Amino acid sequence: MATRSLPILRRLRSYPISPFHRRSVTYMPRPGEGASRTVTLIPGDGIGPLVTGAVQQVFASMHAPIEFEAFEVHGHMNSIPKEVMDSIQRNKVCLKGGLATPVGGGVNSLNMQLRRELDLYASLVNCFNLPGLPSRHENVDIVVIRENTEGEYSGLEHEVVPGVVESLKVITKFCSERIAKYAFEYAYLNDRKKVTAVHKANIMKLADGLFLESCREISKDYPGIEYNEIIVDNCCMQLVSKPEQFDVMVTPNLYGNLVANTAAGIAGGTGVMPGGNVGQDYAIFEQGASAGNVGNEKLVEKKRANPTALLLSSAMMLRHLQFPSFADRLETAVMKVVGEGKCRTKDLGGESTTQEVVDAVIAAID
Repeated sequence: MATRSLPILRRLRSYPISPFHRRSVTYMPRPGEGASRTVTLIPGDGIGPLVTGAVQQVFASMHAPIEFEAFEVHGHMNSIPKEVMDSIQRNKVCLKGGLATPVGGGVNSLNMQLRRELDLYASLVNCFNLPGLPSRHENVDIVVIRENTEGEYSGLEHEVVPGVVESLKVITKFCSERIAKYAFEYAYLNDRKKVTAVHKANIMKLADGLFLESCREISKDYPGIEYNEIIVDNCCMQLVSKPEQFDVMVTPNLYGNLVANTAAGIAGGTGVMPGGNVGQDYAIFEQGASAGNVGNEKLVEKKRANPTALLLSSAMMLRHLQFPSFADRLETAVMKVVGEGKCRTKDLGGESTTQEVVDAVIAAID
């Protein structure tokens, strides 16, 4: 099996982390890895400034070696400003709040522009049970890896004649193979046992057929990892009835969005699921599943947005930047606050504000 790995969100562990987790392992950084890093920050729209502000407060409290370079970007803009793209390309890493995508109206999604221009071809969402947080199912620990640059999200639409619109779904062998490679590499490096390809090849025989063919080819290089396939509609049914059967899931673009949000809802809600988008050179970390919470005016007005997902995403970012001890401290503190149940936002059954959750996390770190 090839030993060269694609960019990985390094060693993300999605199960509860004890205060002594990994203490027996000595992390030996290369010279210079402990130097402070500059990260581009996009607070975004709606609850974005609340939850990114929460991360900034927690990072300052724990003296994390991160400096933020912040920019105002909003979903109604025609494009990402050049100075923002320059910053991300210079810093290589970005932390982002949600950017609202207008429905209709001809305005392009800035989220898609970022993914396309930076070639962030892999979206990773980690859906798992948090200790002490009740959910309908136990033993949920699913990683959804989604192709991020093509499929139905290619945005290739036109009106053929008045009242008839044609939308093109683009699937390529190159993109299918590299997302499959990423999924198997992730499974291999994180001691995962199974990769499931999600598809609709029974109907889209050529497009999804090509995606499946690519996954099958790549799976041959990883004989130690179980590989199976599931049709997307059956996948949704299985997720809500028996989610513990899934481990790593690899999907085309649209299916990944649906599967990740479904899995997040099963495991505890979109407010607690971390995620990120990575490519060969750049990475953007953000809330793993949004499901429309970005523009929730009530959450913004009452300052009750749940910062848990972005705090856990920022821990992923710290590990990606080779600061594993800071990532461990942050994850441990967040898990402790959620597990104790004394300080929870409304989506988790409580009445706490964003700031109260932040204060609790900072206290747990201290």
